[in-house]
Amino acid sequence: MNSRQRRGVILLILSVLCALAAFTGVLLVIGDVNSKVGSEVVAYRAKGDIAPYSPLTAGQFEEISVPKRWLSETAVTDLGVLKDKIALTPLKKGSLLQSGMFADKPQLQAGEQEIAIMIDASTGVAGKVTPGAKVNILGTFKGKRPTDPDLSVVMVANARVINVGKLTPLDKDSEKKGPAEAVPITFALNTKDTQRVAYAESFAVHVRLALVAPGTDSAPSPSDRMYTLEGDK
Repeated sequence: MNSRQRRGVILLILSVLCALAAFTGVLLVIGDVNSKVGSEVVAYRAKGDIAPYSPLTAGQFEEISVPKRWLSETAVTDLGVLKDKIALTPLKKGSLLQSGMFADKPQLQAGEQEIAIMIDASTGVAGKVTPGAKVNILGTFKGKRPTDPDLSVVMVANARVINVGKLTPLDKDSEKKGPAEAVPITFALNTKDTQRVAYAESFAVHVRLALVAPGTDSAPSPSDRMYTLEGDK
């Protein structure tokens, strides 16, 4: 082996040693990162925007991998928990799904029926009526005859709200007065109260909601269920 060959062998050995050193360095970096990040777990994020109070399904979310040590304790790792659940708040696209973002979907009890009516967003809801809340449903009526007083009536007391829909533009004649937008509110009521609400929606000048304080189960007294301006004098 001449001197040129010996130099070639030495350079080859040095190249191999450098490659081994670089490979070892990469392994050390990866090991250091893994020791700091730890193992990854499955989490879920919203594929698109989700409106509040709308039912949640597994198809609305996509699976992602997140380092376990960076994931909050409230993060959802199993979409099975979404069964019969509704969103409590607006969920934006890309939002990480967490347990505080949803609640049980309100269910009908024996003898109850669902009925939904459109309520003026500005005067009847004001963003405070949510599923599970109780409200008094009031209707205002014009007197049957010109000499009869206008009347305000508590149509249903302590009506249980089971769903609040999206703000919806109303199609109406531009010459007619009335709300431009309304929110569909769904109630769980017995048959008689369902008929009262249907009557109010059909014949009342306005239908409005009055939020009832939590824990209040008593209904207004008979003398307080109907109001006229003349009777208040």
